[in-house]
Amino acid sequence: MNNIPSLSTSIGHINLDTCTYNASGVNCITEENLRELALASTGLVISKSCTLEYRDGNPLPRYYEDKDGMYTINSSGLPNLNYLEYGKISSKISCYKPFFVSVAGLKPDNNMIMLRYLSDVGNISGIELNLSCPNIVGKPQIGYDFESMEEILRRATEIMGPHQREGIVNRKAFGLKLPPYFDISHFNNAAEVINEFKIDFLTCINSIGNGLIIDPVEERVVIKPKNGFGGIGGKVIKATALANVNQFYRLTNCDIIGCGGVQTGIDVFEHILCGAKAVQVGSQLKMEGVLCFSRLNQELKQIMESKGYTKLEDFRGKLKVIED
Repeated sequence: MNNIPSLSTSIGHINLDTCTYNASGVNCITEENLRELALASTGLVISKSCTLEYRDGNPLPRYYEDKDGMYTINSSGLPNLNYLEYGKISSKISCYKPFFVSVAGLKPDNNMIMLRYLSDVGNISGIELNLSCPNIVGKPQIGYDFESMEEILRRATEIMGPHQREGIVNRKAFGLKLPPYFDISHFNNAAEVINEFKIDFLTCINSIGNGLIIDPVEERVVIKPKNGFGGIGGKVIKATALANVNQFYRLTNCDIIGCGGVQTGIDVFEHILCGAKAVQVGSQLKMEGVLCFSRLNQELKQIMESKGYTKLEDFRGKLKVIED
């Protein structure tokens, strides 16, 4: 009798029934969005990156996708309900599966306020600190400023240690959402900072910032914010995402979450082959809706079955290189 491949995995100490789930940023703002994701074939649910206060985000149009599905561009400006609301919503989502909250303070001190509160909310299983917001006007990405990154992680990890709640030591899985890196020295610099601290997981990568898509017929940009500049996602960023997944798998002891260019089960397979323990889906979720998860999971199982793999660890991180 053939064994049905298992897609179960873990992030830190949090167990997941399957390895795919939503990327923070796409269809995960409202309670309705989050509940729909919780009822889909996802391993966990993560919120939109939240701020201290409610945000409408940048003016419309702020999202555009290529008709062939090769690329997307967005400059959403962090529309979200605020961190207190995601804390309240957590009890309604965590009854289905693990619930993570993404945090993206507009100032470093804002991150600490949110981390202190969210770290004590019992229905939240993990927190992802977003160091890679490329679409807030006038705000640099902390992930590219290694000195600032080190200071923020020092403060954040002090907060995110074990917490005493109702007599129980309660430690969330704590991770970082990273921008894409392109230079080997930057991989090494980022890993050196990360390895100083207790970080459970790294999400690689956020969209490639400050791209520009043009409508040649209208001779104008396709989104309004930042004169048309925005984060690039979709199939075109897969090669960059895979490189980041593989580098941080090799350079750190963190669990790696792959994100970028995922449209098919083959894409999920490649992320895991590069070292990912789980894989987030962004642009494809926007284009296809939550049914993409059951399709991706089924396609991944078929690939694993054809190769004789029964679990993700059979091939995770076992990317081969060309020997002399």
